[in-house]
Amino acid sequence: MMYLRRLFTQELSPVTQSDLLGCLQHAPQQLLCGGFTGAPTLDSLSWLHNLAPCFPLRGEQIQVIHEPHHFYQTLIQRIAQAKKRIVLASLYLGTGQLESSFVQTLRHSLKAESSLRLNVLLDFTRGTRGVANSKTMLLPLVREFGEQVQFSLYHTPDLRGMTKRFAPPRWNELFGLQHMKVYLFDDAVIISGANLSNDYFTNRQDRYILIEDKPLADFYAQLIERVQEFSLAVGADAAERLHRNWRILPYEGTKDQFIRLAKERITNFVQDAYQRQLQIREQSSQADTWVFPLLEMGQIGIHHDSVVTKQLLSKCIAGSRLKLATGYFNLTQEYMDTITHKCLAQCSILMAHPNANGFQGAKGPAGGIPAAYTLIAKSFYETLVRRQQNHRVNFFEYEKPGWTYHAKGLWYYLPEARLPNLTLIGSSNFGERSVNRDLETQVCLVTVNKELSQRLQEESDRLFDLSTTAERQIVQRPIPRWVQAVVRIFRNFF
Repeated sequence: MMYLRRLFTQELSPVTQSDLLGCLQHAPQQLLCGGFTGAPTLDSLSWLHNLAPCFPLRGEQIQVIHEPHHFYQTLIQRIAQAKKRIVLASLYLGTGQLESSFVQTLRHSLKAESSLRLNVLLDFTRGTRGVANSKTMLLPLVREFGEQVQFSLYHTPDLRGMTKRFAPPRWNELFGLQHMKVYLFDDAVIISGANLSNDYFTNRQDRYILIEDKPLADFYAQLIERVQEFSLAVGADAAERLHRNWRILPYEGTKDQFIRLAKERITNFVQDAYQRQLQIREQSSQADTWVFPLLEMGQIGIHHDSVVTKQLLSKCIAGSRLKLATGYFNLTQEYMDTITHKCLAQCSILMAHPNANGFQGAKGPAGGIPAAYTLIAKSFYETLVRRQQNHRVNFFEYEKPGWTYHAKGLWYYLPEARLPNLTLIGSSNFGERSVNRDLETQVCLVTVNKELSQRLQEESDRLFDLSTTAERQIVQRPIPRWVQAVVRIFRNFF
């Protein structure tokens, strides 16, 4: 357990690779080897057991969802069937017709089941943007059902003082967001990168995985409750107040104290979960799939997902393959350096074509964001060429007429494997914001279940089949001069 504690109790700077390797070098041999019971082919991934709680289960407990409309239908169906709890964590809830139907389904379920509890966690700045917003959509439920509903808005501690007072809507979202996407119904949980709004229900491609497992659902329900403790609670009078167990506003008082106490809440929770799951894992012999929940909360000094991701990239062995997808190509410099210098896998990187980027055609500076992503990709590709690694890393761009692209994650294939042995799926875009500004979660899923691996392969194929190789386009695509001038300054904000 001390290895995980070292990850979560560093000072408020990212955990370095040397910190992580120090943990591994001193780890007991019984943890580093044989961590996946009955699956010796996965020994090269056994280090995962030292860095995150492990939830062993069976592949048939997992469903891969492919399309936005199926994602929406699954949400509606699960809400209607829920008896005990519904937990929703997202960036925001939209205000259109589909979102209204979504809220009405919540209302009907709450009315039908007096014991049903609804917990909602959204971002404060995004959730209160405009006259009609996420808050106004959900406020009627708070007023009608009282104690059955807990509605919270996470407010970053980085938005305070004069910045909070004068930063206009949209611009105030640059400083940090609640970006986790967790949708939980009784003992099932959907982990995704999709928000709760019309585009994500219709023609904005993302990834979604449904896991039926009570311990994992309990973990995420309790995680969201912990974050709600240091978020703002929305009352029936529409006012935002401190949680009953919290005494410090995120935008007033001592910022360092807020960060320290919030980090302590999450750290203690994850360490307890790690210890509990360690005991369960030692007793589990029927599992063929293992799920490791990963967190990244750079705002409060927690760098966990990024450490595991970097370790995964650096430990890809010769002959392996890796596919990485991101809706917004703005990989951290550490990730790019790791892929260039330490990764031995054949890599395929999938990103949005400018026509499939959600910022394409936006007014003002936001309209230049697709070009900024192209510029960053071009710079990375040119580095690969200089380091003679471009033969090992290929770029692809997703484009589907009338659709935008928001899918992110990773698929990893051990040598000679036809199907993926591991996937990362969740809210992280692997970018500067994901590591340093936003609250993120994704799961690392490792499996030897062939049927599940086949479903993950089909998911990957559906995305890559709508893409084309992009190295030439990246290099030749014109970039406005003003984008070239500002991208390095502002890349930490988008």
